[in-house]
Amino acid sequence: MSKGDLNLAVIGGDGTGPEVTAEAIKVLEVVSNLEGFSYKTTDLNYGSQYYLETGKIMPEDAIDRLKTFDAIFLGAVGHPDIQPGLIEKGLLLTLRFELDQYVNLRPVKLYPGVETPLAGKGPEDIDFVVVRENTEDLYCGIGGTMKKGTPDEVATQTAIFSRKGCERIIRWAFEYTRKRNNPKGKRLTLVAKKNVLTFGHDLWDRTFQEVAKEYPDVEADYNHVDACCMWMVKNPEYYDVIVTTNMFGDIITDLGAMIQGGMGVAAGGNINPDAGGVSMYEPMGGSAPKYTGQNVINPIAAIGAMGMLLEQSGYETAGKRVMQAIEKVTGTNMKSQAAGKMGYGTTEVGDLVVAAL
Repeated sequence: MSKGDLNLAVIGGDGTGPEVTAEAIKVLEVVSNLEGFSYKTTDLNYGSQYYLETGKIMPEDAIDRLKTFDAIFLGAVGHPDIQPGLIEKGLLLTLRFELDQYVNLRPVKLYPGVETPLAGKGPEDIDFVVVRENTEDLYCGIGGTMKKGTPDEVATQTAIFSRKGCERIIRWAFEYTRKRNNPKGKRLTLVAKKNVLTFGHDLWDRTFQEVAKEYPDVEADYNHVDACCMWMVKNPEYYDVIVTTNMFGDIITDLGAMIQGGMGVAAGGNINPDAGGVSMYEPMGGSAPKYTGQNVINPIAAIGAMGMLLEQSGYETAGKRVMQAIEKVTGTNMKSQAAGKMGYGTTEVGDLVVAAL
């Protein structure tokens, strides 16, 4: 498949981020040769490194520059010498909002050979996708404080939901469910809390029901978020695709990461699917600074994020090939997904995936 150059911005990030990013790029180099497409990468030091050097998280022209790329690949952020949350908000949230990456895509898939804490469950049981709205809700930062630091302090944080924001993510989720075409049956589950959050989540529910009429081949389902957390643990095989709000998606995707074997294997995408939109893909784990430079961190999540990037960028065959190689390596080679316990070093795991391509 030849589509010309795939033009990627690469933000290696902090701690072990550059190490796992290097393995993802290694896999990209080989699969591009096998599938017959070309790519180019541009390394950017945005985030902690840039902040420590300049006092700013990104240069002023960063957003305009990033809009010139096809996609962004991010390693991990989080530096021990910087206040927690500063880089996450200044880089991750800023890019999500400024680039209108309104789809947060999180596959929850248990790879062969990977342990799950759920007794009696295997890869055939844990294979669903969470589609999280990524630009609204409590993350808009609407609110404030009064009489801060006193016994009379009052704090407010307002959740923002728009019809446009609800409809575009719900419609995308229906289209994704249809395309995913689960052989067990196409089902899209809205996860909300409409019995208590009676304004914003009523808008979500009404929009969901209206859009569902256009997709008669997809079962339109609903769970309260607390029930969803229960069923994800008890019967994960029930789910096909989940669509949910920003806050609830943030929570349940971490639960999903644990049932699929941990943050070391979980990957995600922040996607702007509109024409000309720029999306960003990343492993879900943190920068793990204590393991920096030891060649012990697990690169599987980063390689999986690269597979997602390829699949969502129009190189579907290459993306699927990467994911199949991951499954072969986890199922036949690796002893564990935990750092230092894999049976191989970081670079060796990358080499194994390359060999499995």
